[in-house]
Amino acid sequence: MPDLPPIREVIARHNLAASKALGQNFLLDEQLLARIAALPGDLGGQAVLEVGPGPGGLTRALLRAGARVTAIEMDRRCLPALAELGDAFPGQLTVVEGDALKLDHSELMGHQPFHVLSNLPYNVGTALFVRWLGGESWPPLWQSLTLMFQREVADRIVADAGDDAYGRLAVLAQWRSEARLAMKVHRSAFTPPPKVMSAIVHVTPAAMPEGVSARTLERLTEAAFGQRRKMLRQSLKGVPGALEALASLGIDETRRAETVSVAEFVALAKALSSCQ
Repeated sequence: MPDLPPIREVIARHNLAASKALGQNFLLDEQLLARIAALPGDLGGQAVLEVGPGPGGLTRALLRAGARVTAIEMDRRCLPALAELGDAFPGQLTVVEGDALKLDHSELMGHQPFHVLSNLPYNVGTALFVRWLGGESWPPLWQSLTLMFQREVADRIVADAGDDAYGRLAVLAQWRSEARLAMKVHRSAFTPPPKVMSAIVHVTPAAMPEGVSARTLERLTEAAFGQRRKMLRQSLKGVPGALEALASLGIDETRRAETVSVAEFVALAKALSSCQ
């Protein structure tokens, strides 16, 4: 195992002050990073996608775990530090300069199964998460998602119906996946410390309910939670067939979206999909 300098020393040597514009907050605690890398299980020989590696703190933990890492980084300042990591772990690290929102991740990973582990930049985390959860093809190529979010966002992903945090993210994360809060991370673990606490969510694919279109469910939840304080009869009136589907399933149209369970949203989407 290569003897690497402390991450703090790498940051200082390459003058890598965290960029607020890019939503960067660096993790320096190598014991914590090793615990994060261990969350999906044994990564020896496994393909891993990492978004926003920055100076490579989590990257080195993944490489030490034996993973073959493809890292997407748009901050050119970080590329020399990542190149040093690549030299220390020959053949294990591929760095792609670019915007993760604009790249085809399946193509980058050679259309082979992979895990995603990332201390996601705060400004793109939710958008990437929704993208990984979407699409009609299931199961996905990703075998697990182990992702750092602001604690508030993490709570929204794992919330149950009726919880204050319950919303569209919970439905999209839970209707054909298993999502759990894997670890809480104090703000003091980051450099610079963010204003909010963080948490890691671990997601694995589950069986997809038959007869349900992912696009239909996405449209349904977008409408329902876009006006979450309104009754379903108001928020869903613009979705063709939705009010009839509510009646056929015996779901009271005076309820609000935050009271509708994941299973009920799936049943609604199935009823709508069968009519299309």
